[in-house]
Amino acid sequence: MKRLLKGVRVIDFTWIGAGSYTTKLLADLGADVIKIETSKRLDTLRLAKPYKDKVPGINRSGYFADRNSSKRSITVNIKEPEGLALVKRLIEAADVVTNNFTPGVMDKLGLGYEAVRAIQPSIVFASMSMQGASGPDRNDLGYGLTIGAVTGLQHLTGLPDKEPAGTGTNYPDHIPNPTHAAFAILAALRHQRSTGVGQSIDIAQTEPTIAMIGPSVMHYMANGVVQNRNGNRHIQYAPQGVFPCKGEDRWIAISIQSDTQWQALCRALALDAPVEWSRAAERLDHQDAIEERLAAACRRYDSLELAELLQRAGVPAGPVQDARDVLEADPQLEARGHWVTMDHPEMGPSTYNSAPFRFSHAESAPSSPAPLLGQHTREIARELLALSEDQVESLIERNILV
Repeated sequence: MKRLLKGVRVIDFTWIGAGSYTTKLLADLGADVIKIETSKRLDTLRLAKPYKDKVPGINRSGYFADRNSSKRSITVNIKEPEGLALVKRLIEAADVVTNNFTPGVMDKLGLGYEAVRAIQPSIVFASMSMQGASGPDRNDLGYGLTIGAVTGLQHLTGLPDKEPAGTGTNYPDHIPNPTHAAFAILAALRHQRSTGVGQSIDIAQTEPTIAMIGPSVMHYMANGVVQNRNGNRHIQYAPQGVFPCKGEDRWIAISIQSDTQWQALCRALALDAPVEWSRAAERLDHQDAIEERLAAACRRYDSLELAELLQRAGVPAGPVQDARDVLEADPQLEARGHWVTMDHPEMGPSTYNSAPFRFSHAESAPSSPAPLLGQHTREIARELLALSEDQVESLIERNILV
């Protein structure tokens, strides 16, 4: 199958989480994503656990690898005039430039939007700072957990009478921010292709995260109500929760959203329930008793088998999975070929995520493992910058390509 972005070149200054995942999506779709790196200041994700075989190294981070599949890496010191000039030459033949620095950093480097547009007038220039390039909070620096706290996402997680539990990971870096950014870039590329005109995309990473909690925001704006934590419960659906299954620490998530689904659940589990519980309002009033009966019924089943049983009955349900389950025992991910094993130059065979979507007639899975630091420096210097071997060696010796 074809790669939809084949022929598109991205000069990638992003690092760490959300930015790197944004450009991974583009790379897996076939774009030639050239990651601009330097050994003088490493992408901190290269130093993030887990390491393959628990052996540390700048080329051994599984976290970095998964965020940077299908890309090429060039090491260049853009703080040196010669290094900056080389990057500008790469931009001349590029379609997209990306970064997730604090506003003003790219300008200080001589690579702000106006400078880049002077080099390549039709460029799509995408910036992903925490609070955007304008406004009173523009200089705030933050990561996924910070964004989750600032937006109120963290506030909504946990039990009503406890402190916020958090999402357990940098959720904004994994779901809302990179996918919103990739979609915006794709839209700009479509516009560029049809009109020849570029775009400046300023993404405040707080905004896609706020979009994830839209109903809570609207509840406050329209009604003045600050939504509190509900644990696993829902203000309209009952029962909704996570219930224990057979085995140690095995669970299933169930969400009953209609009276029909409730009746299907009762039939599937032979659940003896009072007639009045067939009404949603009654179930909301008797959640403790319902959950006690439901937990007893679920304990008789393996979580995966129960999920399949309930899904066949039309009941929204899914097993709660740990990392091993997701990798080895998820039939949906296996059927969709979500996991791809590729031979990394240093780590050997390694597992990579495919994109969280599929096309009928196009490929969206990783095409190559994550690059070693500067793995493609010589290749890019020869192919795209037309430098001779002697010129490349000279630039390396003088710490320009480093």
